[in-house]
Amino acid sequence: MVKEVKIKIRNLHKSFGKKHVLNGVDLDLYKGESLVVIGGSGTGKSVLIKCIQGLLNPDEGSIEIDGIDVVNEDKTTIDNMHAKMGMLFQGGALFDSLPVWENVAFDLVQNRGVSRKEAKIVAIKVLRQVGLSRDIADLYPSELSGGMQKRVGLARAVITKPEIIFFDEPTTGLDPIMADIINDLIIESAKDLGATTLTITHDMASARKIADKIAMLYQGKIIWYGTVKELDKTTNPYVKQFIQGSSKGPITVEK
Repeated sequence: MVKEVKIKIRNLHKSFGKKHVLNGVDLDLYKGESLVVIGGSGTGKSVLIKCIQGLLNPDEGSIEIDGIDVVNEDKTTIDNMHAKMGMLFQGGALFDSLPVWENVAFDLVQNRGVSRKEAKIVAIKVLRQVGLSRDIADLYPSELSGGMQKRVGLARAVITKPEIIFFDEPTTGLDPIMADIINDLIIESAKDLGATTLTITHDMASARKIADKIAMLYQGKIIWYGTVKELDKTTNPYVKQFIQGSSKGPITVEK
């Protein structure tokens, strides 16, 4: 059975001044699969996500979502694509001035015309799905632990039942046990929705657990792509150095 490509990226380039961040990225995300993109800081992982979301316009190349090339498309088309997407931000990116339930239901109220009363009911339901009780709905983000904030961010990412979910360093700043809980919730949430997910992370334990496929981004290109099992058997020196966390190898860090 041939898998359906949800997102197809070809020859994607993005520069900022003289700095070439993406230098010809080719990548396929298949419907219902979890793809994890690994790579060092500053390799362009976040820029890649922003290009897919339409927040940045690439200098060259194509990004097809459900067969539609969204690069340089009109605002209506981009907005329609955004409606299919959810995002869990690295730092949570919760609104400090809003209670938890309003953070979770923000898109429902602001963009989808759902009443505040109904939105709160839905938000509480989704909070329960990520392991948070009704009691925290009226609290503010500053009153929550880091792990709870991540769960709130996940609830916000999935409340609209998106077809595509992006996870930006979902386990950063969490202890190993809470990181594993978040990984389990990511897997469960994506499975329940049948969503296609793209995660960027440095956390190899997380990558191994949540990924169907892993791709490594280096110097603006995808230099390796495969399954977790293939990752462990790779002879690619760049990939081996990265997953082993070794200072010795072809990858050098600017001092």
